[in-house]
Amino acid sequence: MAVLLLVEDDAAIRSSLTRAMTERGHVVHSVGSALDALRAAVDVAPDVVLLDLGLPDLDGARIMPMLRSVVSVPIIITTARDDDNEIVALLDAGADDYVVKPFSAKQLDARVRAVMRRIGEPDVEGPVVVGGLSIDARTREVWLDDQEVSLTPKEFALLLLLAQRAGEVVSKRDILAEVWRLPQGGSDKTVDVHVSWLRRKLGESADQPRYLHSVRGVGVRLVDPG
Repeated sequence: MAVLLLVEDDAAIRSSLTRAMTERGHVVHSVGSALDALRAAVDVAPDVVLLDLGLPDLDGARIMPMLRSVVSVPIIITTARDDDNEIVALLDAGADDYVVKPFSAKQLDARVRAVMRRIGEPDVEGPVVVGGLSIDARTREVWLDDQEVSLTPKEFALLLLLAQRAGEVVSKRDILAEVWRLPQGGSDKTVDVHVSWLRRKLGESADQPRYLHSVRGVGVRLVDPG
């Protein structure tokens, strides 16, 4: 499962793809313009961007480098344009994949999974274990007290980073650099939202933390609740 940002100006296509990709287990945030896409990229912190080129306010080819400046995630171009020169130019400019309409949701799902596999995970020998929490980078499995926990790719990467540095306060700047590949920093809200989602899936809250402890103005620390 991935968090997808779908940028598509056609309302019917946007609705159809949102429904189809949600049915395949993804979390889909959809917008219909380039400006909304930039805002959503910061707020949502997607794992993959699905980018149409024919947007009403700015061509998708022009917004792609702007998206790259705020999020470092795979971008799949989804468009009706099938000109070979344009396809090559966009792939050379940094697009991770290019799919021409009409396409099936099944094909798009396969392409999303393919670019996610290419991202890779850190080379870790065996699961990282903290208390009753076990995170396996090779299988992408997370277990809490013998119960499997389903996480999005970004949630998994965040939890793995914190577990690998258990007991240490990891700054939000470091988290943005390691998980979102934003070495110059980004929105603290991105980290806060994902930590909140993680807490919910681990059965805790900010008021009653067990594993995830926020240090105001600094970052997050993962601890063994003992």
